[in-house]
Amino acid sequence: MSNPEQRSPRRGMCAAILCLEAIALGLTTPVMITIADVDTGLALAIGLGLTVVCLLLAGMLRKPWAYTAGWLVQVAAVGLGFVVPIMFVLGGIFALLWGTADFLGRKIERERAEAYAAFAADQPTPGTAPEA
Repeated sequence: MSNPEQRSPRRGMCAAILCLEAIALGLTTPVMITIADVDTGLALAIGLGLTVVCLLLAGMLRKPWAYTAGWLVQVAAVGLGFVVPIMFVLGGIFALLWGTADFLGRKIERERAEAYAAFAADQPTPGTAPEA
């Protein structure tokens, strides 16, 4: 089990958003085929392709570039609204959730690092007597 100091709240929250978004994007595939009259092959490539990208990115969030790729997925999800209009709303909601998770995760990590640094500064160095 990893040390709690090493766990990234940003990575956890963003991965959760991507996993939930993968479900929503996967479910757009039958909507594109039946309602939007998109060619089956194209609908499968877009819907399932974005689903797979979301799931892969959720596992790659240890790398900084994956967060940029996550933003690109959000743009693609909103852009899917040109084919399935409700995706303007749903993609926007996921983009808002992604942005919130990214922003708050960074803030938590920054504040956590500051708290650990302050705690370490207050600790006596080994080999010195504590102040009375």
